[in-house]
Amino acid sequence: MSEMNPGRERSEKTYRIFRSIYDFTMAALILGCGFVMFFAKYIHLDQVINLDNEWRIIFGCMCLLYGGFRLYRGFQKDY
Repeated sequence: MSEMNPGRERSEKTYRIFRSIYDFTMAALILGCGFVMFFAKYIHLDQVINLDNEWRIIFGCMCLLYGGFRLYRGFQKDY
């Protein structure tokens, strides 16, 4: 009863690959957003991103932490 059929194994492998790609893509986007928030002053986006410096740094830290978590989860592949 513990043996799985080949269709189910292939389906689970496809799901793991899709989920891993999804985690890596989301990690790249969220980490990119965090870096933009941190370096907005240096790349002259501080006028476009109309936030106080403290809020930009707080949001940047949150993005970097969550992006790092998504990157870790993509490498871990424990689905």
